[in-house]
Amino acid sequence: MANSWFQFKHFRVEQAACAMKVCTDACVLGASAPLSKAKRILDIGTGTGLLALMAAQRAPEATVDAVELDSEAAAQAAANAAASPWASRLQIHPLSLQQYMATSPGYFDQILCNPPFFRHSLHSPNAARTTARHTTPDTLPFSALCASAAALLAPNGQLSVLLPPPEMQHLEREAAAVGLYSSHRLTLHHRPGSKALRHITTFSQNPGSVVAQSLAIHQARDEEYSVEFRELLQDFYLAF
Repeated sequence: MANSWFQFKHFRVEQAACAMKVCTDACVLGASAPLSKAKRILDIGTGTGLLALMAAQRAPEATVDAVELDSEAAAQAAANAAASPWASRLQIHPLSLQQYMATSPGYFDQILCNPPFFRHSLHSPNAARTTARHTTPDTLPFSALCASAAALLAPNGQLSVLLPPPEMQHLEREAAAVGLYSSHRLTLHHRPGSKALRHITTFSQNPGSVVAQSLAIHQARDEEYSVEFRELLQDFYLAF
């Protein structure tokens, strides 16, 4: 039986109560999002609290807020935050994004989101997993995510999102409609030359050219992690 937790170098993520567990691509988002100038960070749909915890580790001057619709996941994220070295800078809000916005939370320098992304596939019989994996009108459609992010971003603020390539194309159209434009795209591959698994795209309020990069998680001929992946995650993964 797999562990009910994932141990990082500086914190542990308990995840038994969460539909969506710690995964590699989310860790890449947490390690690569541009946080160097961020003083206020928001994680939308935090789940286990993974991205919020990674942000707190990487940005020691920042406060980190996180929202989570599912009450059990929110409680687990809050417990993970409280047990971390950064408890005083982390706050978990057991609310929908719409409810959270109604509290007038102010503006953020960086917003992170690993959103639901299966828009047309069959739903899981597990309701919590369906909510975590599927975008629906009553949870977090891409249009609502983009409009909310645009309203919450400070001047020069950025939104970083993780999605499969087809869904990212849809999100980019919704983002452009509310004045958010792609500025950086990191494409994840299983190994060099393989198909794109995920895009991590950062949006800003300033239209311009897109800086494109790629990252292979594994080496070309085996399952060993690539040098680039090891360098990116070395402050987090115990194995590195």
